[in-house]
Amino acid sequence: MRIAIVSTPFISVPPRDYGGTELVVYELVEGLVESGHQVTLFATGDSRTSAELRAIYREARWPPDAFVDLNHVSWAFKEIVDGGFDVVHVNSAAALAFWRLVPELPLVYTIHHSRDEALSEFYLGFPEVQFVAISADQRRREVPLPRCEVIHHGLDPARYQWTDAPAGYVCFVSRLAREKGPHTAIDVAAAAGLEIRVAGRVHPPDRAFAAREVEPRLALPHVTYLGGIGTDVKVPLLRDARALLAPVEWDEPFGLILIEAMLSGCPVVAFGRGSVPELVEPGVTGFVVRSAEEMAAVIRRGGPLEGFNRRRCRARAIQRFSRARFVRDHERLYARVAAGALPTKPLPISAA
Repeated sequence: MRIAIVSTPFISVPPRDYGGTELVVYELVEGLVESGHQVTLFATGDSRTSAELRAIYREARWPPDAFVDLNHVSWAFKEIVDGGFDVVHVNSAAALAFWRLVPELPLVYTIHHSRDEALSEFYLGFPEVQFVAISADQRRREVPLPRCEVIHHGLDPARYQWTDAPAGYVCFVSRLAREKGPHTAIDVAAAAGLEIRVAGRVHPPDRAFAAREVEPRLALPHVTYLGGIGTDVKVPLLRDARALLAPVEWDEPFGLILIEAMLSGCPVVAFGRGSVPELVEPGVTGFVVRSAEEMAAVIRRGGPLEGFNRRRCRARAIQRFSRARFVRDHERLYARVAAGALPTKPLPISAA
């Protein structure tokens, strides 16, 4: 198939540091190329890909800006219209408005965000578009859309390493925002008598929270702060961690770091919000807990983590969250959309 995939103009593909959407776009593009498809990626000029790369911006334009996005998406559609593509996959809501000018293009749009009322109302204007939700929980919370399939993210397992002899620290890897729970993770590690390595940056909307609740905790003796990290640091961090802590305080649509940990054989210990119960299999890839006290009890020495089978954790993660599965699910969806077929029932979520 000839496939056009439009990423964002804000972060390169793959991301150098932070960037969830751009990482899964990279995995999808590379997997589709490996499978023999002709893929054109519309991204920033500093992206790296084995697909054909087209860009209006030479470098990533961070922080996100609506006009930059409009310029990027409108330019991409101008290029796509006469490109003879079988299917177009977009990752920006702005693309839907431009698609209205060329509705003959078979279009797939992935929802990467939590429920937003303005966007939900906007989505209702596009019943012919094939939407993709990244978790069943996200789809349940969204407005009912006539065409919306769940496809869990997938990553290349070869990028991640594992060991059956982890170190004694736990880790937290995410934005330093209240909804991600970095302050809780630090407190839980202290309560369990463990060191914690914290990775992540503060984004502008979170500065007041971080200054009040996170920065003082980063100076505590059991905390090592790593700042924003890339794959080169993340891989050994997850490989050697006793556990990844995810005390989320919101209904997270997916949580890419969760499957990165699982693919590293590192158990995820998380609050059961959003997609967490859908992704974490208790005792196999981690533990779902209800409180900070329960989280501390799980990770404490002599607790449930003792004897955790990290090999089985990684194997199960490969079954459910590999790039190969991710690509297969999209190939099936693309074929149906390109053929103009209407769904008779939702595609199953690959969890076997």
